[in-house]
Amino acid sequence: MFKQLSLITFALVFVGHPISSTAATAQANTLTPQEKAQGWQLLFNGQNLEGWHSYLQKAPGKDWKVEDGAIMLERSRTGDEKDFADLVTNAEYSNFDLKLEWKMTPCADSGVMFYVHESPKYSETYETGPEMQIADLVCTKPDSQVLYERSGDLFDLISSDVERVQEAGNWNQFEIIADHGHIQFFQNGYKVIDTYFWNDDWRKLIARTKFAQWPDFGTFQTGHISLQGTEDKGELPIRLWFRNIKLRQL
Repeated sequence: MFKQLSLITFALVFVGHPISSTAATAQANTLTPQEKAQGWQLLFNGQNLEGWHSYLQKAPGKDWKVEDGAIMLERSRTGDEKDFADLVTNAEYSNFDLKLEWKMTPCADSGVMFYVHESPKYSETYETGPEMQIADLVCTKPDSQVLYERSGDLFDLISSDVERVQEAGNWNQFEIIADHGHIQFFQNGYKVIDTYFWNDDWRKLIARTKFAQWPDFGTFQTGHISLQGTEDKGELPIRLWFRNIKLRQL
């Protein structure tokens, strides 16, 4: 009885209404009539990686695949980086509301980047795109123990409330709202970041961090959305899953 109650308590959607885990899975990667009317679009169809490619490549790297209705990355700590290079959308976006769910194996590390400018001029996505960090609360080191590098943070720039993340193996919900420079992050339904890009305060903030070495970081107002696959932290094999990736242009 206790186990049954625990499962019901854990199964929550963004707004806090209880649903069964079976119902949550059945509804994955779909839009309700209301969402369609509001202008939401799926960035992942639940079946293949159409609409995505690996950064600076024509197609997804071979370590990215679709499993049980989720984008899944399985990688080791070695191998050709092209195989697990960050996944990016084919399309670019300016002002948007983005929602997605993710989970990981213990101690893994990743992130969701946006305003990524794809060009041979930049060897990595993080040279241009700010990141909403994904990290295991329990054991990802050093990220889970360092402010500005914990799950939900605007990575290396602004720290969030780390307690809003579920431990490895459980689905977490991210939402990024980017509205004409007003940036808000939500983790599991709680607002964790609220800031503004492209003003003097933003430029001063970047100047105090490692991103200062990349003069174009955080300057683009249109760009790709990216799922990070290049971190090698975690227990082997390192696995990440993403699903319910939907976006509404503002």
